[in-house]
Amino acid sequence: MNQLFRRKNYSKNADSSGLHRVLGVWDIVFFGLAAIIGAGSFSSLGEAIFRGGPGVINLYIICGVACAFTAMSYAEFASRIPTAGSAYTYAYASFGELIAWVIGWALIMEYSFGNIYVAFSWSDYFTSFLERINIHFPDYLCTSYPEAKLAFDKSIAQASSDLSFTNKEHVNAWTSAPMIGNLKMILDIPALLINAFITWLVYIGIKESKNVNNLLVILKLAVIFLIIGVGIFYINSDNWTPVNNEGVQSMMPNGFSGVMAAVSGVFFAYIGFDALSVLSEETKDPQKNLPKGMIISLVVSTVVYIVLTLILTGIVDYRKFEGIGDPLAFIFAPENGNLPWMEFAVSIAAIIAITSVLLVFQMGQPRIWYAMSRDGLLPKKFSSIHPKYKTPGFATIITGIAVGLPILFTDKSFILDFTSIGTIFAFVLVNAGILLMPAKEKIAGRFHMPYVNSKIIFPVLFLGSLVGFYFWVPEFFQNLFDWSDANEGEFRMSVFFYILINLVLVVLSFAKNLSLIPLLGLSSCLYLLTGMTHNNWFWFGLWFALGLIIYFMYGYRKSHLRSEVEQI
Repeated sequence: MNQLFRRKNYSKNADSSGLHRVLGVWDIVFFGLAAIIGAGSFSSLGEAIFRGGPGVINLYIICGVACAFTAMSYAEFASRIPTAGSAYTYAYASFGELIAWVIGWALIMEYSFGNIYVAFSWSDYFTSFLERINIHFPDYLCTSYPEAKLAFDKSIAQASSDLSFTNKEHVNAWTSAPMIGNLKMILDIPALLINAFITWLVYIGIKESKNVNNLLVILKLAVIFLIIGVGIFYINSDNWTPVNNEGVQSMMPNGFSGVMAAVSGVFFAYIGFDALSVLSEETKDPQKNLPKGMIISLVVSTVVYIVLTLILTGIVDYRKFEGIGDPLAFIFAPENGNLPWMEFAVSIAAIIAITSVLLVFQMGQPRIWYAMSRDGLLPKKFSSIHPKYKTPGFATIITGIAVGLPILFTDKSFILDFTSIGTIFAFVLVNAGILLMPAKEKIAGRFHMPYVNSKIIFPVLFLGSLVGFYFWVPEFFQNLFDWSDANEGEFRMSVFFYILINLVLVVLSFAKNLSLIPLLGLSSCLYLLTGMTHNNWFWFGLWFALGLIIYFMYGYRKSHLRSEVEQI
């Protein structure tokens, strides 16, 4: 049992590698902007708006605050442990081997599965761009099978009602697809091709990837500023307060639980800054450059998302964003803003932007496997370095396969939820890990998280917020234990457990004088988990059950740390 929670001392076991240290602070910022401002703004933003309405802007602020605290924890870990592996490495140092494996397994979910969603998004924009230059790509060759079937089933159910919110391209994919035996041939060819190209680019080297990424980010930011500058003149403020089912105008037409239901789409936008810590061993002076790059990229990205949300929800009714994979181009379509030249420009920019996201995520996953393999938890082949390109070549190829195969049989909504819950869970453990780390000596030039004693502040903040929320919406607390409600039941149950966990944190903060910043990060990330449904938790549980089986069958027996202990 002790082996399961034995920690790795990185100060004594500094791992060396053949990776090239070529990244400066602004390279880190650009990689952060590439990963954070990409699929979240050009694709998942539409799904988030559909679920939460204009009020989803509140969720972007909540997520931004949660990620700001979490970024501080990441930065603190990065300054202590400047090696590849991200949250996996940090968990190994603070919680021990078993939790490190769990986090590593979660990061596989984050990067590999996240890139499946991003590849789908890239395909949406690429095919819509082709349509605008009169090149038609068959719908059944640029749509996933589950999405086409779901859209067709929905169209049948709505046959006698309003079809204005149905994705007609997906329906057409189902009805027009050729048959192979008893199976319709529906697959997303562009998503498969872009995954193959990015895998090759990451395989040939970090320097080449860096140069391509920096150029893509500059172009992306220029077009986003253009969208904001043009879109502001087409805003209809009535769209910010649509009429809900009770006939009342509200920024949150689906209630606050509806806003929280959008947490997957919103949080997906922020997972990119986690990828930056994976690049530790390829960063010059990582103790200094990584923390700066993380924080700068996070602040810029949060401001951009808030403004973009206001623009999109002001131009178009939030309900029209259902199934829309290219929301920034959609707002300028003929039925909305009717600006063909902007629709065209955004389509090109989105292809560039989402390519940069694919690049960063596809760089992250092999380096997680690389770190886990170096510790013996995965086969040695995953930590092999290509003799010419100085990249984890085998792990990069396996990542390409891991992303490519699920593109054939999954859909965006499932992947979005699956990825977000794993990432939030990883963030929870990173914040908790900092609370377990001992104080360190301050060294000039390195990042140091300010210590603020939470003994009084956290209990006052949490209990005061709880009392304030009770007087603001007393009916929510009056129905807190009514978990059978079809719309609010799951959210109420999640909030109950959130309150219970935070009451424990209140006691610990008072008794142990915990550091306030990671404690606030832990609490805010736990709150984001309240937006997850039972389906999210079910698939999350299955994924981790599979991970534990692999760990005990291979990782536990092959662990280098275990071998070192047995030799003593």
